[in-house]
Amino acid sequence: MKMLLVVAAALIDDDGRVLIAQRPEGKQLAGLWEFPGGKVEPGETPEDALIRELHEELGISVKKACLAPFVFASHSYDDFHLLMPLYLIRRWEGEPERREHGALKWVRPNAMRDYPMPPADLPLVAYLQDFI
Repeated sequence: MKMLLVVAAALIDDDGRVLIAQRPEGKQLAGLWEFPGGKVEPGETPEDALIRELHEELGISVKKACLAPFVFASHSYDDFHLLMPLYLIRRWEGEPERREHGALKWVRPNAMRDYPMPPADLPLVAYLQDFI
């Protein structure tokens, strides 16, 4: 089975809310809510990939020193296995804007279960609820 490395971010604002993004129409798992991030390209470190993805998807700039490794998901889909480290980020430059997603929403960790998420993202919510 093919292994896919994807990185994700839990952007946390001053009120303790986490940014989630809705997958756009036309993409696999469209309409579900996820942590922003994306695939690690060949030759990239996970941190470099996350910085690039957040700039492309949300228009924000993040410094490597502001990425705090938190937890990871390991999930088998039908045709690949996903490994996804989740980083906590409390500092960034710019205001997150919707560039590639259907919608963005700031939510408290205890309310995140109200939003349907991909199977790989869902288990990460409990860790955030315990931490934040």
